[in-house]
Amino acid sequence: MTTTEDAPTTRVTPQAPPRSLLPGLLLAGAGIAGASAAAAVVPAVSALTVAVVLGVLVGNTPLLPPAARPGLEWATRRMLRAGVVLLGLQLAVGQVLGLGTGTLVAIALTVAVTFLGTLGLGRLLGVSRGLTILVATGFSICGASAIAAMEGVVRRRDADVATAIALVTLYGSLAIVVVPLVGPLLGLHGVALGAWAGVSVHEVAQVVAAASPAGAAAVATAAVVKLSRVVLLAPLVAGVSVTERRQTSGRRPPLVPLFVLGFLAMIGVRSTGLLPDPALDVADTVTSLLLAGALFGLGSAVRLRSLLLTGPRALLLGLGATLLVGAAGYVSLAFLG
Repeated sequence: MTTTEDAPTTRVTPQAPPRSLLPGLLLAGAGIAGASAAAAVVPAVSALTVAVVLGVLVGNTPLLPPAARPGLEWATRRMLRAGVVLLGLQLAVGQVLGLGTGTLVAIALTVAVTFLGTLGLGRLLGVSRGLTILVATGFSICGASAIAAMEGVVRRRDADVATAIALVTLYGSLAIVVVPLVGPLLGLHGVALGAWAGVSVHEVAQVVAAASPAGAAAVATAAVVKLSRVVLLAPLVAGVSVTERRQTSGRRPPLVPLFVLGFLAMIGVRSTGLLPDPALDVADTVTSLLLAGALFGLGSAVRLRSLLLTGPRALLLGLGATLLVGAAGYVSLAFLG
């Protein structure tokens, strides 16, 4: 007979309270402030690029306390998705359609050739699949913003994100100098040079800087062409997500990530014309701040030792993707634009 005293007792251990997110959120806020200040001083350098660099520096020094990690991880995920959703407010369907069928087809072809060609080049060079997909996305669509959107659905290392953004920064910065010099040699002037810059240069700030020597009309054309490439971010991310589901056992990424649907919804909202310009300006600023915070968090998780192991193959991949997007954009616009 079992008495009460003989029965085994179950010790109930109180669940530990969740660690505070405040230290990490404060650190992310400092990263956003630092990145924004640097971008204001040097407009050709994206705040997103500065943010990931600052994150890497902080993450590889004693400046990053363990207590900050939970808040940084929270900020990375939430800010990233919110930023990509708001990115849709930079686009209106009317702006895109105003480019004409030929230019739109040229943009789509350039994106497809660059993305698929970079995937093939990455396999040829022996670069990891995750890094190759991130580079292909950033170089074919819109630089760091596209990389930030894609990293959530593809299997990759944190170092891959930092490497991809570093490559976009390096070769996009070179394009600021090369495009105005090479364009006239190829017979491109004014608006035509702006269209080539928009279809082949990576970051929006880099596009504007590359097209500026050709005049205001070239800059306007470059900006619209560039933003039209951003429209293709949604189907590209969704397509990679579907592929990942087929190749992954266990927990799979969503068929179409909710933030991608939100991105498309915001394009629809912008296309109604109901939002006033001041609201769009605020949304643009908030988008940059959110993505900067997310990329600061991603950068803080990177370890330089693993980043350096990538070696010259990543540099060759970035060079090949840059030449590919430039050539594909030039040929496509020459025949279709």
